[in-house]
This record gives sequence, C-alpha cells and structure tokens, in this order.
Amino acid sequence: MCGRFTLRATLAEVAEFFELTGLPEWDWAPRYNIAPTQSIVGLRRDDQGHRALATLRWGLVPHWAGDVSIGQRMINARAETAAEKPAFRAAMARRRCLIPADGFYEWRRVRGGKQPYLIERGDGGLFAMAGLWERWQPHDAASPVESVAILTVPAEGPVADVHPRMPAILEPSQFARWLGERGEDRGVFELLKSYTGPLRVREVSTYVNHAAHEGPACVEPVKSVDPPLFP
Repeated sequence: MCGRFTLRATLAEVAEFFELTGLPEWDWAPRYNIAPTQSIVGLRRDDQGHRALATLRWGLVPHWAGDVSIGQRMINARAETAAEKPAFRAAMARRRCLIPADGFYEWRRVRGGKQPYLIERGDGGLFAMAGLWERWQPHDAASPVESVAILTVPAEGPVADVHPRMPAILEPSQFARWLGERGEDRGVFELLKSYTGPLRVREVSTYVNHAAHEGPACVEPVKSVDPPLFP
C-alpha cells in the first residue's frame, strides 16, 4: 500500500529527473505529507506525445462512476490484478503515468498506536512511482475530474518488516516504455516488479499521522541510529 508520500524536490530537479523540455509555469512548494484526495503531480504524455506534468486528484475515479467519492477507495491498484479490474482496466491499457516522489510512509502497529516510517532511496533522491490516471465527467457538465491511482507490488527487505506492499518504483530507463512513448505495449506490465535498489527505512515523528499536518516536522527522525539499507 501507499497512503502518504513526499515530494520535497524543487521543480527544476523534477524537470531534470524526468527529462522535461523547459520548466512549466507552476506554483510549487515542497510537500511533506501528501494524502489521498489531495491534488498531486503526475507525469504523462500530452496531446503531442511529449512528457508533461499534470495536476491529478489522488484516488482514481473510473469513467463510469456515479460519484467522485469512489476515488477514496481507489488510491492504490495492485499490479498483479489491475489489468483485470473494471476500475483500472482501461487506464492500464491507455492511461499510464508516473508519480514523482522522494519518500513514502508506511505504518507499523506498536503498543499505544502506530509508528510511521519514511522510506527513501539510499541517496535520498527522486524516484518515480507507476500510476494510472483517468478522466471522469460529472453529470452537471462541470470540468472533468482527472484522477490517479498508484500501483503497488509486494515489498521486500526491511520495507516488508513494516508493510507487505509498496509502490511500484520504475527506473529512468523504463519511463519511455511505461508511458508508451515507443508505441509498443506488449510486456509493459513486466516492469511492475518489487524494487531491488537501495532503500532506507527510518522511524519518523507521529506528527505525520494527521493528514492535515505539513512541513519538515513530518520527516523528523525519532532515532539517531543509521537507517537500514537493502540490498
């Protein structure tokens, strides 16, 4: 599962990481506690086939949905079954995207509550989570809602000690294939595997437990020991 994540990098760093041509006009601020139903940054192909950033509501609303609230239950999609599920099937075939992030949270139950953990790349840098986006048109003919779900895979290493699942993380060499830039979709789902690169897991303040909380306090460590790495 992925229920919260961070994007503390600058817009320039995101543009460089995803090889965007030119910086878009964007109101940008670091985010330390991105939660479901909020607007998040996604990267997809535009009408000209170029990589472009988009604002998407986190929680996929299928095109056939009667109400936007269904998205609250569809923040994640299991990579193993998404191509078969009515809510995700069309998006898996035609509307794949990338979600920029530089950390995600998971919780483990402990005496007295739940302890949050921040999982990051070994070097603390950006990474891309595989996503699916959808466009939903409300009956009142207002502007369509564009929404997104994050694909998840089985967790490995110390991440699995916290939670059995984690986001599907893609390498830069896989971006073009996932986004369909090469015009060939066969075997694209083979990219959705458990991440084997170095990740670090560390306990952080329970301040992040409240979805309304923001700022550096969310990632404040609660222990001074070095975080574990894998592999």
